[in-house]
Amino acid sequence: MQPEPSDQYVQSFARGLAVIRAFDADHPRMTLSEVAERTGLTRAAARRFLHTLIGLGYVSGDGRLFQLTPRVLELGFSYLSALTLPELVQPHLEALSHELGESTSASVLDGADIVYVARVPTRRIMNVGITIGTRFPAHATSMGRVLLAALPDDELEPLLHSLHAEHHTDRTVTDPAELRAILDEVRAQGWALVDQELEIGVRSIAAPVHARDGSVIAAVNVSGAAATSSLERLRDEYLPALLRTAAQIDEALRHSGATGAVR
Repeated sequence: MQPEPSDQYVQSFARGLAVIRAFDADHPRMTLSEVAERTGLTRAAARRFLHTLIGLGYVSGDGRLFQLTPRVLELGFSYLSALTLPELVQPHLEALSHELGESTSASVLDGADIVYVARVPTRRIMNVGITIGTRFPAHATSMGRVLLAALPDDELEPLLHSLHAEHHTDRTVTDPAELRAILDEVRAQGWALVDQELEIGVRSIAAPVHARDGSVIAAVNVSGAAATSSLERLRDEYLPALLRTAAQIDEALRHSGATGAVR
């Protein structure tokens, strides 16, 4: 979402961040031309930003291919290190994963995306590797729907109508009215199930995590392969264990005094 031009907006800084964001799991190393194409910058501008980032230690290159360095982790460390949620959630996710034999995760909402803040993988079931900081579109994920459903109507409605919702599979729901109906159901039942809307072959079920004041600050989920995790199994076996885990995390947050730890 592009911000409105103003004297408070530093365009060059935004473009530099766009260069960093251009690198991802599918594009870990890129040529100058590829960076320019993915960011919409000219080759000359892309070159300046890349060499600035090289000078700052965030990018490395061999003259033809460029890639991020581990130093980019510093950019998110201050935020993540201030969170108490990942520390509190992790042991509960580990116990749930051990109980069900499936991958478990926690995420927070950032605009129209979810961002993973904790995860216990059992095996890789998606084409894209998921790590802390991985982002996915909220509308196509179980955790995203839990988090969207928790928004007040005056925040949710504009978001739904400004979404550039993509069809990740032929099952992905993108129509705002249909999404709103689904989110109303999620609000009423207190959990969300997504069947192969982000990637064919992957199903997940999610529940909310609450702060001491009752507000939803995060979501936790269980995900599995569609071949082995039927919809009935998700509802009958995974859901009770997931809701129990979410309640335990809520209790831990109440005792920790961590209100508003995740923004």
